[in-house]
Amino acid sequence: MKYKDYSDTLWTRINSALDLALKEDSQPVAAFDADGTLWDTDLGENFFHYQIDNKLVPMPANPWEYYETLKAKDAPSAYLWLAQICQGQKLDVVQEWARQAVASIKPIPVFLSQKKVIELFLSKGVQIYIITASIKWSVEAGAELVGLGAENVLGVCTEVKNDIISDKQSGLITYRQGKVDALLEATKGKKPFFCSGNTMGDYQLLQSATKLSLAVSAAARDDKLFRTEAELQEHALKNSWEHHRFI
Repeated sequence: MKYKDYSDTLWTRINSALDLALKEDSQPVAAFDADGTLWDTDLGENFFHYQIDNKLVPMPANPWEYYETLKAKDAPSAYLWLAQICQGQKLDVVQEWARQAVASIKPIPVFLSQKKVIELFLSKGVQIYIITASIKWSVEAGAELVGLGAENVLGVCTEVKNDIISDKQSGLITYRQGKVDALLEATKGKKPFFCSGNTMGDYQLLQSATKLSLAVSAAARDDKLFRTEAELQEHALKNSWEHHRFI
């Protein structure tokens, strides 16, 4: 699919925000959501499907239905559960599964305008974080597509001991306010000058930006994300944030 590039006006505002941030700090912080914000797919759910299809970890009966039911009741618990089902596995094995899951998507629909923003920020010394409610391991491989590494990804995960994944929660659940809290923990309290996201799960993250908040969307009207993306776009208008629709 051909995605709409950012307008000249939006690029001017991004560059202006960057210039202002650099005057205040030689290493300002920027944060992006992952799925639906950097690429037009959900790498977390794709990884879960990959695990189901290849019978890689023990699963309950009807695993996708189990996950969806749990998410409807308590989304943070559902996101943590996707990490917990990897318990007993070696971390490097799960990371390799994640790379294979990403490789199974051809072509991977990266939003090139977002990639260009990241390239610009990296060239100016910006500290960049991808903050996702998906499990960290599933998004690490995707980070490589936009020039970032595993160290740039903050996501849901469980403790790893002697390279073996456990079922014990590690750190914060990076969802809604948890995204902001995890980011500030990683930056030792330094607030981001720029944040970008696509759903209401990113609302608090966009609120935390000091210079520029960018709400993006690409979901079609029949997509399950359309309503929450549209709601974030409405908030962008109310809050005078930047907004862009890729399709």
